[in-house]
Amino acid sequence: MRVRLLRWFFSSLIKLLSRSRVEGLENLPARGPYILVSNHMSMADIPLGYTYIGGEDVAGWVAEKWRTNPLLWPILRMARGIFIRRGEVDRGALEAAASWLRDGKIFALAPEGTRSRDGRLQRGKTGAAYLAQLADVPLVPVAVIGTERAFHSLFRLRRPELTLRVGKPFRLPPSFPAERNSELRRHTDEIMCRIAALLPPQYRGEYSEHPRLAELLQAPLHRVDDFLVAVQSMVHLVRHDMRKMEIHTGKPAAPRMGFYPS
Repeated sequence: MRVRLLRWFFSSLIKLLSRSRVEGLENLPARGPYILVSNHMSMADIPLGYTYIGGEDVAGWVAEKWRTNPLLWPILRMARGIFIRRGEVDRGALEAAASWLRDGKIFALAPEGTRSRDGRLQRGKTGAAYLAQLADVPLVPVAVIGTERAFHSLFRLRRPELTLRVGKPFRLPPSFPAERNSELRRHTDEIMCRIAALLPPQYRGEYSEHPRLAELLQAPLHRVDDFLVAVQSMVHLVRHDMRKMEIHTGKPAAPRMGFYPS
Protein backbone atom coordinates (compact mmCIF):
# COMPACT_ATOMS: atom_id res chain seq x y z
CA MET A 1 0.00 0.00 0.00
CA ARG A 2 2.77 2.44 0.94
CA VAL A 3 4.71 1.64 -2.22
CA ARG A 4 1.64 2.24 -4.43
CA LEU A 5 1.03 5.53 -2.63
CA LEU A 6 4.64 6.57 -3.15
CA ARG A 7 4.55 5.68 -6.84
CA TRP A 8 1.32 7.66 -7.28
CA PHE A 9 2.93 10.64 -5.52
CA PHE A 10 6.09 10.52 -7.65
CA SER A 11 4.10 9.99 -10.84
CA SER A 12 1.84 12.97 -10.10
CA LEU A 13 4.88 15.11 -9.31
CA ILE A 14 6.71 14.14 -12.49
CA LYS A 15 3.67 14.68 -14.71
CA LEU A 16 2.85 18.03 -13.12
CA LEU A 17 6.34 19.52 -13.03
CA SER A 18 8.04 18.06 -16.11
CA ARG A 19 7.59 16.75 -19.62
CA SER A 20 8.75 13.17 -19.25
CA ARG A 21 8.86 10.11 -21.43
CA VAL A 22 10.08 6.53 -21.17
CA GLU A 23 11.65 4.38 -23.86
CA GLY A 24 12.33 0.64 -23.92
CA LEU A 25 10.01 -0.59 -21.16
CA GLU A 26 9.51 -3.71 -23.29
CA ASN A 27 13.13 -4.62 -22.49
CA LEU A 28 12.33 -5.18 -18.80
CA PRO A 29 12.11 -8.90 -17.94
CA ALA A 30 8.63 -10.01 -16.92
CA ARG A 31 9.90 -11.02 -13.47
CA GLY A 32 12.94 -10.71 -11.25
CA PRO A 33 15.52 -11.35 -10.16
CA TYR A 34 17.64 -8.79 -11.96
CA ILE A 35 19.64 -5.63 -11.25
CA LEU A 36 18.78 -2.23 -12.68
CA VAL A 37 21.94 -0.17 -13.26
CA SER A 38 21.70 3.53 -14.07
CA ASN A 39 23.64 6.76 -14.30
CA HIS A 40 22.98 9.22 -11.48
CA MET A 41 22.89 13.01 -11.88
CA SER A 42 20.26 14.46 -9.56
CA MET A 43 17.81 13.78 -6.76
CA ALA A 44 15.21 14.01 -9.53
CA ASP A 45 16.45 10.61 -10.79
CA ILE A 46 14.57 8.86 -7.99
CA PRO A 47 11.02 10.11 -8.68
CA LEU A 48 11.54 9.74 -12.44
CA GLY A 49 12.73 6.15 -12.13
CA TYR A 50 10.12 5.22 -9.55
CA THR A 51 7.34 6.64 -11.73
CA TYR A 52 8.05 4.18 -14.53
CA ILE A 53 9.75 1.15 -12.97
CA GLY A 54 9.14 1.36 -9.23
CA GLY A 55 7.07 -1.24 -7.41
CA GLU A 56 6.64 -3.59 -4.47
CA ASP A 57 9.50 -5.80 -5.60
CA VAL A 58 12.06 -3.02 -6.23
CA ALA A 59 14.69 -1.97 -3.67
CA GLY A 60 17.96 -0.08 -3.92
CA TRP A 61 21.02 1.23 -2.12
CA VAL A 62 20.91 4.67 -0.51
CA ALA A 63 23.88 6.57 0.95
CA GLU A 64 24.08 6.24 4.74
CA LYS A 65 24.16 10.04 5.13
CA TRP A 66 20.45 10.27 4.22
CA ARG A 67 19.43 8.14 7.21
CA THR A 68 19.42 11.23 9.44
CA ASN A 69 17.54 13.47 6.98
CA PRO A 70 14.05 13.98 8.51
CA LEU A 71 12.48 14.81 5.15
CA LEU A 72 13.99 12.09 2.96
CA TRP A 73 14.28 9.23 5.45
CA PRO A 74 10.54 8.37 5.49
CA ILE A 75 10.39 8.48 1.68
CA LEU A 76 13.48 6.29 1.31
CA ARG A 77 12.08 3.82 3.81
CA MET A 78 8.82 3.59 1.85
CA ALA A 79 10.88 3.04 -1.31
CA ARG A 80 12.63 0.09 0.40
CA GLY A 81 16.00 1.82 0.47
CA ILE A 82 18.93 -0.16 1.92
CA PHE A 83 21.47 2.17 3.48
CA ILE A 84 25.09 1.67 2.46
CA ARG A 85 28.31 3.20 3.76
CA ARG A 86 30.18 4.70 0.83
CA GLY A 87 33.95 4.48 0.49
CA GLU A 88 34.18 1.03 2.12
CA VAL A 89 33.03 -2.55 1.59
CA ASP A 90 29.69 -2.63 3.41
CA ARG A 91 29.12 -6.38 3.83
CA GLY A 92 25.73 -5.88 5.46
CA ALA A 93 24.39 -3.83 2.55
CA LEU A 94 25.81 -6.31 0.03
CA GLU A 95 24.20 -9.28 1.75
CA ALA A 96 20.87 -7.45 2.11
CA ALA A 97 20.89 -6.75 -1.65
CA ALA A 98 21.88 -10.33 -2.50
CA SER A 99 19.13 -11.68 -0.24
CA TRP A 100 16.57 -9.43 -1.94
CA LEU A 101 17.64 -10.78 -5.33
CA ARG A 102 17.60 -14.40 -4.14
CA ASP A 103 13.94 -13.87 -3.29
CA GLY A 104 13.32 -13.22 -6.98
CA LYS A 105 13.06 -9.44 -6.73
CA ILE A 106 14.62 -6.42 -8.44
CA PHE A 107 17.48 -4.30 -7.13
CA ALA A 108 18.36 -0.84 -8.45
CA LEU A 109 21.70 0.94 -8.08
CA ALA A 110 23.95 3.54 -9.63
CA PRO A 111 27.43 2.03 -10.27
CA GLU A 112 29.05 5.49 -10.07
CA GLY A 113 28.27 5.49 -6.36
CA THR A 114 27.34 9.17 -6.21
CA ARG A 115 25.79 11.93 -8.30
CA SER A 116 27.70 13.30 -11.27
CA ARG A 117 28.05 17.05 -10.81
CA ASP A 118 28.40 17.82 -14.52
CA GLY A 119 26.02 15.17 -15.89
CA ARG A 120 28.76 13.09 -17.48
CA LEU A 121 29.46 9.48 -16.57
CA GLN A 122 32.09 8.96 -13.90
CA ARG A 123 34.24 5.87 -13.51
CA GLY A 124 32.04 3.09 -12.21
CA LYS A 125 32.68 1.31 -8.92
CA THR A 126 32.84 -2.47 -8.85
CA GLY A 127 29.89 -3.06 -6.48
CA ALA A 128 27.33 -3.70 -9.24
CA ALA A 129 29.52 -6.31 -10.96
CA TYR A 130 30.30 -7.99 -7.64
CA LEU A 131 26.62 -8.13 -6.67
CA ALA A 132 25.57 -9.50 -10.08
CA GLN A 133 28.04 -12.36 -9.72
CA LEU A 134 27.28 -12.94 -6.06
CA ALA A 135 23.53 -13.30 -6.74
CA ASP A 136 24.00 -14.78 -10.25
CA VAL A 137 21.44 -12.50 -11.94
CA PRO A 138 21.23 -10.48 -15.17
CA LEU A 139 21.52 -6.71 -15.35
CA VAL A 140 19.32 -4.18 -17.13
CA PRO A 141 20.97 -0.87 -18.13
CA VAL A 142 18.96 2.32 -17.66
CA ALA A 143 19.80 5.84 -18.83
CA VAL A 144 18.43 8.95 -17.16
CA ILE A 145 18.54 12.07 -19.35
CA GLY A 146 17.75 15.69 -18.47
CA THR A 147 17.54 15.46 -14.68
CA GLU A 148 20.78 17.40 -14.18
CA ARG A 149 18.91 20.54 -15.30
CA ALA A 150 15.58 19.74 -13.65
CA PHE A 151 15.75 21.98 -10.61
CA HIS A 152 17.42 24.81 -12.54
CA SER A 153 14.54 24.75 -15.03
CA LEU A 154 11.92 24.67 -12.28
CA PHE A 155 13.48 27.68 -10.57
CA ARG A 156 13.05 29.52 -13.88
CA LEU A 157 9.40 28.36 -14.02
CA ARG A 158 10.06 25.99 -16.90
CA ARG A 159 9.11 22.33 -17.06
CA PRO A 160 12.24 20.25 -17.76
CA GLU A 161 12.27 17.54 -20.41
CA LEU A 162 13.17 14.21 -18.80
CA THR A 163 13.79 10.84 -20.42
CA LEU A 164 14.15 7.35 -18.95
CA ARG A 165 15.63 4.87 -21.45
CA VAL A 166 15.77 1.13 -20.72
CA GLY A 167 18.22 -1.15 -22.52
CA LYS A 168 18.28 -4.88 -23.07
CA PRO A 169 19.22 -7.27 -20.23
CA PHE A 170 22.62 -8.93 -20.27
CA ARG A 171 24.74 -11.23 -18.15
CA LEU A 172 28.34 -10.96 -17.09
CA PRO A 173 30.61 -13.90 -17.90
CA PRO A 174 31.85 -16.04 -15.00
CA SER A 175 34.93 -14.88 -13.10
CA PHE A 176 37.97 -16.89 -12.10
CA PRO A 177 39.24 -16.41 -8.52
CA ALA A 178 42.84 -15.83 -9.61
CA GLU A 179 41.82 -12.86 -11.76
CA ARG A 180 38.87 -11.57 -9.74
CA ASN A 181 40.08 -7.99 -9.26
CA SER A 182 40.95 -7.39 -12.91
CA GLU A 183 37.76 -9.10 -14.07
CA LEU A 184 35.62 -7.03 -11.70
CA ARG A 185 37.05 -3.90 -13.29
CA ARG A 186 36.50 -5.27 -16.80
CA HIS A 187 32.93 -6.28 -15.93
CA THR A 188 32.29 -2.85 -14.40
CA ASP A 189 33.46 -1.21 -17.62
CA GLU A 190 31.05 -3.46 -19.51
CA ILE A 191 28.18 -2.30 -17.29
CA MET A 192 29.12 1.35 -17.68
CA CYS A 193 29.50 1.07 -21.45
CA ARG A 194 26.04 -0.50 -21.68
CA ILE A 195 24.67 2.54 -19.84
CA ALA A 196 26.76 4.92 -21.96
CA ALA A 197 25.38 3.36 -25.16
CA LEU A 198 21.90 4.53 -24.11
CA LEU A 199 23.04 8.10 -23.44
CA PRO A 200 23.57 11.03 -25.82
CA PRO A 201 27.29 11.66 -26.59
CA GLN A 202 27.61 14.62 -24.20
CA TYR A 203 26.70 12.40 -21.24
CA ARG A 204 29.20 9.58 -21.84
CA GLY A 205 32.06 11.20 -19.94
CA GLU A 206 34.68 8.72 -18.72
CA TYR A 207 33.54 6.12 -21.25
CA SER A 208 33.17 8.28 -24.36
CA GLU A 209 36.35 6.86 -25.93
CA HIS A 210 36.12 3.34 -24.53
CA PRO A 211 36.62 0.61 -27.20
CA ARG A 212 33.76 -1.46 -25.82
CA LEU A 213 31.36 1.47 -26.19
CA ALA A 214 32.41 1.81 -29.83
CA GLU A 215 31.54 -1.86 -30.36
CA LEU A 216 28.13 -1.46 -28.76
CA LEU A 217 27.36 1.63 -30.82
CA GLN A 218 28.47 0.08 -34.11
CA ALA A 219 26.28 -3.02 -33.92
CA PRO A 220 23.19 -3.94 -31.91
CA LEU A 221 23.14 -7.12 -29.85
CA HIS A 222 22.92 -10.19 -32.07
CA ARG A 223 19.77 -12.25 -31.98
CA VAL A 224 21.68 -15.19 -30.55
CA ASP A 225 22.62 -13.02 -27.55
CA ASP A 226 18.95 -12.12 -27.04
CA PHE A 227 18.07 -15.81 -27.24
CA LEU A 228 20.70 -16.74 -24.66
CA VAL A 229 19.45 -14.04 -22.28
CA ALA A 230 15.90 -15.37 -22.64
CA VAL A 231 17.03 -18.96 -21.96
CA GLN A 232 19.10 -17.90 -18.94
CA SER A 233 16.19 -15.92 -17.52
CA MET A 234 13.88 -18.93 -17.97
CA VAL A 235 16.31 -21.23 -16.17
CA HIS A 236 16.56 -18.84 -13.24
CA LEU A 237 12.77 -18.50 -13.02
CA VAL A 238 12.43 -22.30 -12.89
CA ARG A 239 15.16 -22.49 -10.25
CA HIS A 240 13.48 -19.79 -8.16
CA ASP A 241 10.06 -21.52 -8.36
CA MET A 242 11.55 -24.85 -7.36
CA ARG A 243 13.39 -23.27 -4.44
CA LYS A 244 10.15 -21.75 -3.16
CA MET A 245 8.39 -25.13 -3.52
CA GLU A 246 11.12 -26.83 -1.50
CA ILE A 247 10.85 -24.19 1.24
CA HIS A 248 7.07 -24.62 1.50
CA THR A 249 6.94 -28.43 1.27
CA GLY A 250 10.23 -29.38 2.88
CA LYS A 251 10.83 -31.79 0.00
CA PRO A 252 12.96 -31.51 -3.15
CA ALA A 253 10.88 -30.21 -6.05
CA ALA A 254 10.38 -32.54 -9.00
CA PRO A 255 12.38 -31.53 -12.09
CA ARG A 256 10.39 -29.61 -14.70
CA MET A 257 10.77 -29.58 -18.46
CA GLY A 258 13.07 -32.61 -18.28
CA PHE A 259 15.97 -30.99 -16.44
CA TYR A 260 16.97 -29.68 -13.05
CA PRO A 261 18.85 -26.37 -13.33
CA SER A 262 22.14 -26.38 -11.46
